[in-house]
Amino acid sequence: MLSVQNLTKRFGGFTAVNSISFELGKGEILGLIGPNGSGKSTTFSLIAGLHAPSAGSIQLGGREIAGLPSNAICKLGVGRTFQIPRPFRKLSVLENASLAAFYGSPSHISREEADKRAVEALKLVGMPSGPGLQVEGLSVAGLKKLELARALSTQPKILLADESLGGLDEGEMRQAAQMLRRIRDERGLSIIWVEHIMGVLMGVVDRCLVLNHGEIIASGTPHEVALDPHVVEVYLGTDANDLQQQIHDRYLTNQSGMGDATP
Repeated sequence: MLSVQNLTKRFGGFTAVNSISFELGKGEILGLIGPNGSGKSTTFSLIAGLHAPSAGSIQLGGREIAGLPSNAICKLGVGRTFQIPRPFRKLSVLENASLAAFYGSPSHISREEADKRAVEALKLVGMPSGPGLQVEGLSVAGLKKLELARALSTQPKILLADESLGGLDEGEMRQAAQMLRRIRDERGLSIIWVEHIMGVLMGVVDRCLVLNHGEIIASGTPHEVALDPHVVEVYLGTDANDLQQQIHDRYLTNQSGMGDATP
């Protein structure tokens, strides 16, 4: 579905992403993890077209999209959420999702069709779609769901989910993680998920990439990545030997707790 080769982004003399390469398979959930400043969100912005790469290739289904504007990439089938939801607060929840459907469609659609796609997306994330539901008053979890629904309303082939668990309590995090897997199963999407909360992410994703200082330092199954001493040391900032077993135990706990969420 997606092939990234030697992708690089420089901001002046600072290299945020340094020649990274990876592929995303159809129906795969790929976790992208790493410490703050490792290049995760910049990678998302390059794929989604918010930044033009300094070098490298991004191919969507064999078509080069590197450097295309974000609206064009959205219409080709890449939807993105953001860490901080910024909905149109004077519009209703349904209108927010419908607006995304209308402008994210690759061809002209009617208002009725946009509303239909919006209702389907809101239902998929577990939100009511009544015309009277307003953005004001939504909880953090509600805003995260609306952000996801807006991306899904564009009917993407690939979903870029940027820190969908931030600000949620433990129960809400597990529900959100299960929801991403269910969305993948029902829509047949490929998903790249950036998340700091490694314990929950590891119970859902099929494969992980670990970034540090803009470079990929590890790739593999969640289990393999969790037991990699370099990853533990870099990502958690402490002695890897002391924490390997803790992360291993957390991974196994998530597997039993997530039910069918086995990579």
